[in-house]
Amino acid sequence: MTEIRRARYAVAAVFCVHGAVTGSFATRVPWIQDHASVSAGQLGLALAFPAIGASLTMPLAARISHRFGSRAALRGLIALWTLSLVLPSLAPHLVTLCAALFVYGASAGMADVVMNAVGVEVEQRLGRSIMSGLHGMWSVGTLIGSGIGTVAAHLDVSAQLHHAVAAVVLTLAGMWVCNWVLNLHPAEDELAPPRFALPPKSAWLIGAVGFCAVFAEGASLDWSAVYLRDVLDSSAGVAAAATTGFALTMAVARIAGDAVVDRWGAVRTVRVSGAVATLGGVLVVLANHPVIAMAGFGLLGLGIAVVVPLAFAAAGRSGPNPSQAIAGVATVTYTSGLIAPSIIGGIAEASSLTISFILVTLLATGIAAFSAVLRPAVVREGHLDN
Repeated sequence: MTEIRRARYAVAAVFCVHGAVTGSFATRVPWIQDHASVSAGQLGLALAFPAIGASLTMPLAARISHRFGSRAALRGLIALWTLSLVLPSLAPHLVTLCAALFVYGASAGMADVVMNAVGVEVEQRLGRSIMSGLHGMWSVGTLIGSGIGTVAAHLDVSAQLHHAVAAVVLTLAGMWVCNWVLNLHPAEDELAPPRFALPPKSAWLIGAVGFCAVFAEGASLDWSAVYLRDVLDSSAGVAAAATTGFALTMAVARIAGDAVVDRWGAVRTVRVSGAVATLGGVLVVLANHPVIAMAGFGLLGLGIAVVVPLAFAAAGRSGPNPSQAIAGVATVTYTSGLIAPSIIGGIAEASSLTISFILVTLLATGIAAFSAVLRPAVVREGHLDN
């Protein structure tokens, strides 16, 4: 097996480990809520802290990678991320839970930046798209982690024990597979990136596409079941199936997405994806039956699945420092994920959930409208090259 193929499989495994931590945490949120004795509103506040932590610390990832090289940086950050899994279940009250989730999100975001930068470099050396598949492996890891977490919850295993065991296993696995990721180092005359800096113009343009996709993703994941229950009077089982269907279409589309990107190119793929997501949003808004709404959420998942991976890939090509550019795009997209659920809820409170998903549908059209910024010819200052 060639070095670059080993590097591809290694970074795919890193994505899977990263996703497994997320899945392990998500299934034990009810246990963590009970242990910390927080209300639903307090839990909602606490769950904003992972995105806050990630957004504030992701710019540091480029500096860490520049200082230590991509392999050592990724090994350390993945270990920090997997070990941070134990913190939320140890929190006895709201303040400590918020602090634990801030660290949890910060380590997740920094590891996310470096592993995406490595993935972009592997993709460029292979000469074909792999970013969608890498994010598909993240989804696979999430499903594995959530599946094991579901079993642990069913057996009434404490989240503290479950997460301690998972953290040890995932830390060992993550550090082991990092032995084969690409070891990228800066050129001798390359200046270290700043510790904190606003994203470059190119990152803002590319991030706008990711913002639209992540907003639709966050809205659909958090509100699809509520939409079917409250708007279409569905049963709890049918409502939950809408969320599951959305997540599954995203995972399948990401795993299969690289073949489509290689055939159509990033811009055409995202343009079509935006059209599919828009159609899904229209079905959700106009649905008068749960099946139609479920089909709409499925199309939303299918349409937005490859957008963020391709946005990260485009960011990695948009400047001399892939980690810094990816950090900028990631900051914009994480911010979208942070504000989406609350905006949807605020609009629903003032009017209705249907009006909320009209906004989601409009943002889905933005994916197609701004798809050209993912073209490889986007130059350093963020303008299209004629």
